[in-house]
Amino acid sequence: MARRPRKGIEDKLAELEDLVERIEDGSLPLEETMDLFEKGIILTREVQEALEKAEMRVTRLLEEHGGTEAPLEEDGDEPEA
Repeated sequence: MARRPRKGIEDKLAELEDLVERIEDGSLPLEETMDLFEKGIILTREVQEALEKAEMRVTRLLEEHGGTEAPLEEDGDEPEA
């Protein structure tokens, strides 16, 4: 049995975007809309998990190589001196 290639985070985000557009269109039957919504929840969780793993990996790499981790600034926030 051949394994299905794993989707990358970019693929999952693109699929999630497509699901949202289809749901927002409002022309689908309720049951299909609910199925798409459920699939979207699953994709969202998978993306969040992948991002958390990437963040942990970056943190670990910075620690291993003596780097420092500066907090990300939100839009409009001034950098601290």
